[in-house]
Amino acid sequence: MTVARVLIVEDTASLALSYAAQLEAAGHDIDIAGSLAEARRLLDTAAFDVVLLDLQLPDGDGLELLESWRERLGETSFIVVTADGSLARAVGAMRLGAYDFLVKPVAGERLLTTVRNAAERGQLAREVKQVRKSVKRDQFQGFIGSSPVMQAVYRQIENVADSKATIFITGESGTGKEVAAEAIHRSGRRSTAPFIAVNCGAIPENLLESELFGHVKGAFTGAVEHRPGAAREAHGGTLFLDEICEMELKLQVKLLRFLQTGMVQKVGSSHPEPVDVRIVCATNRDPALEVAEGRFREDLFYRLNVIPLELPALRERGDDVELIARAFMERFAKDEHREFKDLSPDSLNWLSHHSWPGNVRELQNAVRRAVVTGTGELLEIRQIEPPAARAPMGHASFGSTTPPSPQQPAANIADWVNGRSLAELERLIIEIAIESAQGNVTEAAKNLDISPSTIYRKQLKWDA
Repeated sequence: MTVARVLIVEDTASLALSYAAQLEAAGHDIDIAGSLAEARRLLDTAAFDVVLLDLQLPDGDGLELLESWRERLGETSFIVVTADGSLARAVGAMRLGAYDFLVKPVAGERLLTTVRNAAERGQLAREVKQVRKSVKRDQFQGFIGSSPVMQAVYRQIENVADSKATIFITGESGTGKEVAAEAIHRSGRRSTAPFIAVNCGAIPENLLESELFGHVKGAFTGAVEHRPGAAREAHGGTLFLDEICEMELKLQVKLLRFLQTGMVQKVGSSHPEPVDVRIVCATNRDPALEVAEGRFREDLFYRLNVIPLELPALRERGDDVELIARAFMERFAKDEHREFKDLSPDSLNWLSHHSWPGNVRELQNAVRRAVVTGTGELLEIRQIEPPAARAPMGHASFGSTTPPSPQQPAANIADWVNGRSLAELERLIIEIAIESAQGNVTEAAKNLDISPSTIYRKQLKWDA
């Protein structure tokens, strides 16, 4: 367990001493401050892994301290503890960079779990500094990147790979959460056993329980044969639950029971069965906000969030963008039987200045599109603007992959579709819709008037 140095900022002595006693019993080093002024003095003179921060203090609002420390967050994690449990206060604290928030009275188990997780995040931040001095790896278990933040991710994956503890992967859409889950599986003792992935957002609610836990023949209409379920299929290996925050609350209760007991019960069966799986889950949402707004069970979150793993956005990875782009160029050029010597100077300039809201997935789509449509020895990667940002109808250019409007002359539409199969056109349109939605598949599906599961199924087919 990570031993942390914790600063408790609390003006009620009895509460401060209670927190201190529980944390000291768990092996942590504790300091106490009863005011903002004393907290600032201690923070300026010593390094703390975690700050337990009350908001109602005699000389001001605790959020003032958090805001003033905002530029130095990273190795020090702030956990807000307050009697004011309103969503606005909680969201305000999270926006300022708080790791988490707790509402008084705080249960001992939750206090210890939150402090431990916050301390581990600080430990990871320190490892980022140390990894700059170590040997860099350009690739790791499906990842491409040599930046310091990715070196730290690689090391964390290696450190937890052999553990059976549940891992909660967070990060923006397109950062590679399933790649991380597979890397954890392949790096550990369970690598020879199955890795089973379930996208909780791509399966209809009424079928997800059967997909996870299986069903017996005749359990419901359409159950024409026995189905073992993903948990049973992953026995001895890893069960990856992607988009976990999309799971309905009723099914969250059953998942929690499974995590607590290690037993699965098929739909239509009265006999639970033991299963040995390592759980890895992921979401592109803020799980703390989902809990605060009642869309995700708090007890399930803390059961899943034993080891948090946060993946960095592509814009935070420096030269990794160019490295990944070249790798994609080589892969897609081989698939398309094309040949390019390198990326063009304009492409390199755009790659380094684009903000990449869709992260690696957006970059992948941009390079694939450029390879399919490109000519010459140097690959030209161009940005596809969202529909609202495109040129007026009369000035649009359809020489690339930008789709024409139905209002355009038939000749322009014919020019755009000429030489492309229906399958190619469908794929381009879907990829453009995803990029326009900044990698959000649900939003892209809504804009295309189809279900998200349709897009997920097609992506699986394309990647096969």
